[in-house]
Amino acid sequence: MESKFSRTSNEEEVSPITLETCRDIVSTLPRENKWRAYGDLCFYQDFFCYSYLLEGAIFAQNHYQAQPSDILICGVPKSGNTWLKALTFSIVTRTQFDNTTTPLLTKNPHNCIPFMEIDFSRKGIKPTTGSLPLISTHLPYTSLPKSIIDSACKIVYMCREPKDSFVSLWHYARKLKGGIQEPMSLGETFELFCKGVSDYGPYWDHILGYWKASLEKPEKILFLKYEDVIKDTPFYVERMAEFMGYPFSTRRRKRRQNTRYC
Repeated sequence: MESKFSRTSNEEEVSPITLETCRDIVSTLPRENKWRAYGDLCFYQDFFCYSYLLEGAIFAQNHYQAQPSDILICGVPKSGNTWLKALTFSIVTRTQFDNTTTPLLTKNPHNCIPFMEIDFSRKGIKPTTGSLPLISTHLPYTSLPKSIIDSACKIVYMCREPKDSFVSLWHYARKLKGGIQEPMSLGETFELFCKGVSDYGPYWDHILGYWKASLEKPEKILFLKYEDVIKDTPFYVERMAEFMGYPFSTRRRKRRQNTRYC
């Protein structure tokens, strides 16, 4: 399968902002170290992010040039992103693979869709026209690269019941510590989460940013709820497919809609 990305040469560099410059910016930011899963959380543009991811985020803000065919897969961490990536990848590549050849049989969905904060900045790669259009990010809407906001590319966003998202995040952070440090109690992490101190938090600001934008630009942003997709997965798969420009047959879509609303 052709990659969405190609290597970038030094001659193609158009911005003076380098990854080293981004590291310098991150080194000056306010920090919070109570989670300690991946190091310190840095505060930048009104959201918290682990320093190694924030370097890539700032780099992308300065370098990423969105293509009209791009489809961004977005959400707060631990809000169903893995599942959303699997669904969107399957939709977009369904004419290339079947259920015996799809890369999802051997790869984690995270490895099938490039992650903007890491793949774009650290591997010296950029999007190319005419290949897999999917790319993922956890960035808040207001911190997306300007080219994404201004372009005709699509955004699929999934949110999740906050208590479930928080519990998943807590278990994940405890697992990452690997016994090196004393795990934080549920109460401690809950206080941080409520104060907005979490990976790509504040949580509610993240959700509201995309929700408000989806009301203003429904043709650009598809706002999904994890719980709704769980309850009626076939309907929302068809809705995602149509939104992304990879619709199923008209007959099948009409039959599904008629069944749903009987």
